[in-house]
Amino acid sequence: MNTEEINPHLTAKIVVNYMRHHRLAPDQLGDLITSVHRAIGQLGQPPELEEVLTPAVSVRRSVHRDYVICLDCGHRGKTLARHIATRHGLSRDEYRQRWGLRSNHPLTAPAYSEHRSSMAKARGFGHKLAVPVAPTQKPAVSPAPVDTARNRGRDAPIDLVRHRSRMWRQRLQYLPPAGNDHVLGSRLHSDSTKISSIILCDWSIV
Repeated sequence: MNTEEINPHLTAKIVVNYMRHHRLAPDQLGDLITSVHRAIGQLGQPPELEEVLTPAVSVRRSVHRDYVICLDCGHRGKTLARHIATRHGLSRDEYRQRWGLRSNHPLTAPAYSEHRSSMAKARGFGHKLAVPVAPTQKPAVSPAPVDTARNRGRDAPIDLVRHRSRMWRQRLQYLPPAGNDHVLGSRLHSDSTKISSIILCDWSIV
C-alpha cells in the first residue's frame, strides 16, 4: 500500500486508542505517529527476505597460526579488530554475533598473540613490584626495677649488728688496766656475754 493513499484519520484513530492505555512523553508522540503510519503502509506487502550471509571462508579455516581471515571480505591480517571497525563498522561482539561465532573466537593470530605476550613479559608488564619489607624490631626489654626500699629494709639488721659490734669493741678499749685481774675478768666475762647475746639477738632478726 502506498503511504500517500493512507487515510490520516486511521492513523490518528490508532494513535488515540494507544494513548488511552499507555503513557508517553510529549517528545515520543511524533515517533509513535511515524511508526504507525509506516506499519499501515506495509500492509499487504510481502515480507522482506532476510539477508543470507555467505562467509568468504569457512569459520574453521578463518584462523591460522600466523594470520586470521575476515569472514565478510576475506581480508588477512595478524588481527581483525581494527579492520572490522574501520571497514565494516562492527565491534568485536557485533562481528561474532553477525556470524554466529563463539564469544572466545580468536580475532588475533595465535603466533602474534604469543609474540606480544613474550614482549610484555620481557618488559616487566603484568608483574607487581616487590615491596621491600622493613625488618621487624623487637621491643627493648627494660630491666626489672630494683626495689631499693626492700633491699634497704633487708640490709638494716646487718648494719645494726655491725654498728653494735663496733660500739662494744670501742667500750672494751676503755676498760681499766690489768691491775685487778678479778674485776677485769668479771667485766670481760659480763661484757662478752652481753655482746654475744646482742649479736645473736640481732642475727635472729635477720
